[in-house]
Amino acid sequence: MPAPRRYVTDAIVLSRFDLGEADRVLTLITPEQGKLKAIAKGIRRPSSRLGGSLEPFAELNIALARGRTFDVVTEVRVGQAWLNLRDSLESAATAWYLAELADRSLEERHPAEPLYALLHRAYELLDAGMAPGRVARWYEMHLADELGQRPEVDRCVECDRMLEATEQFRWVPPLGGVLCGRCPGPSAANTGLSLDALKVLKAYQRLDIEALAGLRLRDETEREVEAAMREFMRVALERDARSLAFLDEVRAHPAGAAPAAPAPPPVIQPPA
Repeated sequence: MPAPRRYVTDAIVLSRFDLGEADRVLTLITPEQGKLKAIAKGIRRPSSRLGGSLEPFAELNIALARGRTFDVVTEVRVGQAWLNLRDSLESAATAWYLAELADRSLEERHPAEPLYALLHRAYELLDAGMAPGRVARWYEMHLADELGQRPEVDRCVECDRMLEATEQFRWVPPLGGVLCGRCPGPSAANTGLSLDALKVLKAYQRLDIEALAGLRLRDETEREVEAAMREFMRVALERDARSLAFLDEVRAHPAGAAPAAPAPPPVIQPPA
C-alpha cells in the first residue's frame, strides 16, 4: 500500500539554507520518518503564513506533502519552544553543534526515535540552564552509544585487560577507546589520558544527567575530556564538525566582551 501523500510529524530543525528568492530548504529530524529534507515555499516573504514558526531550537508539529525532490511544508505549529536556550550565545552555539552531529549520524528516511529523543532531551537541558559543556559531553557519549560505537573505558582496547588506576593510559579513538600502558598502539594516534579524565569518561557513560550536572571538576579535566570526546566523534563520523569553529569563537570571548544580545545562529549549509 503506497504511503499517503500528506502526513503530520513532530520535528526539530537540524539545518537550513535559502533557495531562490523566497524559499527555504530545511533538514529535519523526526521520530518515525528519520532525517528528511523539506521545502518551505515563500517563507522568506513578509506575507508568509509560515512566518517565524520554522525555526531551530523548537519542537515543531509539521504537516507535509510528499514531493519529488523535497517534501513540502503545508502547515506548522510550535509544540515546545526552548526560548531560554536562545538567550545564551554559548547554549545556542552548542545546540547547533549537537544538531550537526545528529545530521551527520543519520541516513535519510530511516526511523530515528532514539536520536530524536536524545536531541530533544539535550535541548531541554540547555534550556534549563545546564552547563553547555556538560550537555555536549553527555550527548556525544550517548550518541556514540546509539551508533554502536560506545567508547571502551574499562578495558584496554588492544589486550582486553582491565585498566588499573596505577598505570598510564592513552586515548586512541581509531581503536575505540583507552589503551593500557603495556600495549604500544598506533604511534600516530597516541594521546595521553589522565586518571581523572578516565573517571569522568566513565561517569558520562554510567551516571544520569542530574548526577553529571552536580560533578565538581577541575577546568583542566573538563578540557581534557572535551578534547577526547571531540576527537572520538571526529573519528566516528569521519569528519570534523564545522559548527565547532563557531562554538569555540563564542567561548573565546571574555565574560565582559561577549555581544550584548545573541547573534542569530549561523545558517549551516548541507555538506558539499
